[in-house]
Amino acid sequence: MSERLQTLYSDFGQSPWLDNLRRGWITGGELARWVERGVRGITSNPTIFQKAIEGSDEYDAQFRELTAAGKSVDEAYWEAVIADITDALAILRPVHDESDGVDGYVSLEVAPSLARDTAGTVNAARDLHARIAQPNLFVKVPATAEGVTAIRQLVSEGHSINVTLIFGIDRYDEVIEAYIAGLEDYDGDLSQVASVASFFVSRVDTEVDRQLDAIGSVEALALRGRTAVAQAQSAYRLFQQRFSGARWEALAARGARVQRPLWASTSTKNPAYPDTLYVDTLIGPDTVNTMPEATLEAFEDHGTLARTVDADFAAADEVLANVERAGVDLDAVSALLEDQGVASFAKSFDELLTALTVKADDSRRSTG
Repeated sequence: MSERLQTLYSDFGQSPWLDNLRRGWITGGELARWVERGVRGITSNPTIFQKAIEGSDEYDAQFRELTAAGKSVDEAYWEAVIADITDALAILRPVHDESDGVDGYVSLEVAPSLARDTAGTVNAARDLHARIAQPNLFVKVPATAEGVTAIRQLVSEGHSINVTLIFGIDRYDEVIEAYIAGLEDYDGDLSQVASVASFFVSRVDTEVDRQLDAIGSVEALALRGRTAVAQAQSAYRLFQQRFSGARWEALAARGARVQRPLWASTSTKNPAYPDTLYVDTLIGPDTVNTMPEATLEAFEDHGTLARTVDADFAAADEVLANVERAGVDLDAVSALLEDQGVASFAKSFDELLTALTVKADDSRRSTG
């Protein structure tokens, strides 16, 4: 068996996480086997749960029991999902304890309908942390403008947050500020607060490549497949800058942990690109790469182990400048992808609740 996943963490300081979760993996031992192979955390999102619940009958019995007991479809959904998250947390808890709280996290996202609702997000995240009172739970909050405000409030209360749907450097800077300011506002034990900032990678190339193709110049076409990595590498430089200096050192002296950059959406969407493109190029200390199982398998088989994320910031800057010169507005790309990301998760969530409503109606008719 390849040991690349273990080496990724032990020698290069990057934690490989699994970007998927379903009940059969928990009950069948697959999740435990991934942890044995070197996976150090799990991320989920509304689309992942939609595929898990609609794609199998593993949830049907629990769902029937809950709706028969008078639970609404929405309540039944959250109970089923929380059961999975709680079981996954138990499997990852040894990793959390052995790493002194660095890893072993499982992430659960607030309802997508709250993406533009600061107060609703804060209340939902508080509720999830109260219902799943485990130290290795990350509640995911999207990095919309409203979400960033919620993140500062939640961190100031001592909650551990996975900030999701980050697509641009300016918004990432706001996310870092929300985390640092939240820590400054918190009067508890800072060592018990953790956070990751999830920078979505491949989706950036998908949109920028589409625009470069439309521009069609030789210079534009030569830039395809290069923007996402360059932007993530630039984000890592910002991470290094913001988590250093007197302001951060004062928090570190109180036990504060850095908010690690997490590379998300790291499966390649373009089959012409290497299947480990968004792993091989973004390896470095204090980072996480969350991968679906196919990408984990690919990296374990033929991934490149080398510190790459900060190897050449000047080259990354040049790529981003050339993309802008070619006619792509990267700020507009970030805003578009944020809107699309919020809409995509909301659509998955709504479709799942609709499907569950149909199941509930069928169940009532069959027992009525």
